[in-house]
Amino acid sequence: MKIKIKKYSKTMAMLILIIPWLTVPLLGKESIKRFLPAGIFISFIVHMFNFVAKKRKWWFWYQIISPKITWVFPFTWGPFLVGSLWILKYTYGKIFSYLVLNLIVDGAFTYIFVSFFKKIKIFALSKFKKFQLLCIFMIDTLLLYLFQFVLEKQKGK
Repeated sequence: MKIKIKKYSKTMAMLILIIPWLTVPLLGKESIKRFLPAGIFISFIVHMFNFVAKKRKWWFWYQIISPKITWVFPFTWGPFLVGSLWILKYTYGKIFSYLVLNLIVDGAFTYIFVSFFKKIKIFALSKFKKFQLLCIFMIDTLLLYLFQFVLEKQKGK
């Protein structure tokens, strides 16, 4: 079965970007204020890392609108950013829970969804193995937690 999705890619990209943001009010004002800076920080890091990955051909995101606007934008600033806020809300301060939950989410993306995303022309690995991608995700996980930790320490002073 061949999946055709190109015709709807712009609409799909907008939905992937917007739908997660519909859950943000459920986080609560305090959680948003507390965790949004760390979420923006790690999303920016991930977005910038994708430029390196593209240049080195580790993986690539198919274009949606132009060669400069790929699927990385809606995924990074939609589910990745909002997902980071939710994960921090429920696991910050419980490092083991935080790491396990991130390993589950990142593992699902890496080992389940990457193949599907390649089929529907959203994302594909080229010079990277799935395990390497998972390692990059876990480094991002640690950076996110560390950034939030530093923010919390600064607020405590």
